[in-house]
Formats: sequence, C-alpha cells, structure tokens
Amino acid sequence: MTDLNIPEELAARAGGRCELCGGTSGLTALSAGGDSAERSVLICDACAAELASDTLDPKHWFCLKEAIWSGVPAVQVVSYRLLLDSAYLADDVLAWANEGLAEADEDEGDGSGRTVDCNGNELADGDSVTLIRNLDVKGAGFVAKQGTRVNDIRLTDNPKHVEGRINKVAIVLKTEFLKKA
Repeated sequence: MTDLNIPEELAARAGGRCELCGGTSGLTALSAGGDSAERSVLICDACAAELASDTLDPKHWFCLKEAIWSGVPAVQVVSYRLLLDSAYLADDVLAWANEGLAEADEDEGDGSGRTVDCNGNELADGDSVTLIRNLDVKGAGFVAKQGTRVNDIRLTDNPKHVEGRINKVAIVLKTEFLKKA
C-alpha cells in the first residue's frame, strides 16, 4: 500500500495520510533537511502542487494551524517554514527550521549581504529613500503614505531592513518597500 519512494518508517508514522493537511491521494516524501524518514514529511499531491506553484493559496494552508502542533519535529519544521515565524517551537526544532530558511535566503540572493532597495540599488547609512506604497506603522497609529521621503537612514544587521524616522517616530522599514531617492 506504500509508494516505493516512501520509506516504510515514514508511511507507518503518517498512517497513510498527508502529515500537513490529512489528504490521502498521491502521497510522496518531502525532505525537511535530510534524507532520513525522521527528517522527512509525507505530503499529498495537493500540498505538493501548492509548494510547486508560484503563489500559495492561503485557504489550503489553514491546515498548518494544526500541523504546527504535531509531535513530529519534521512536520513542525515544514509548518514553521510555511507559516514564516508565526509559531513557537522548541529551541532545537527552531534552529533546524531556521537553518533551512537561511539556506533559502542565500539561494535567492547573491550572498553578499548587501542592503538594496526595491530596484536593486545599494543603500548606505545616511541615504534618503522614498516609500513605494502606503505602510501601516504598527504601534504608532498612523499610515506612512506612498511617496514619503525618509532622510538619513541607518542600516541594520538584517540586509532587508533599515531604520529611519517618519513623523518623528523611529521605525524599521523593509527595503522591498523603498527606493533610493
């Protein structure tokens, strides 16, 4: 009853069901950072198709609100990676999940750790930037409007974030919403 590509241990652990959504059709193993059954998750064809698509359907992934609480660390890791930081995990499982995210970030970028705006222009301390869309500033109770200029930015440890001041409030801005002025 098990697919030849699915290790017996993984098939037995999953009980013939997708470990993320509970589906039963087209089951296959998905690696969560290793070749063993312990570091793999059994997923259905619907989850596999979602993971292969360019855009994820949020309705399909409602199942993760339960999968994240699985007693299986590999299921927790995959759920965490899909939820993007919206869950608590044990320290060792969190480190494992973040390893995979760091590797994905390195694959996406050029690996240099440069801070760049939405157009790929390199940003430096003291530069001025302009917002390319309206941003809700959480905790400050206002919306930073598109076109707002932010002068004298400061780089952070994260190349995807810069610090600046809008309406005399110091905030952290994601570089994907900024263009160099």
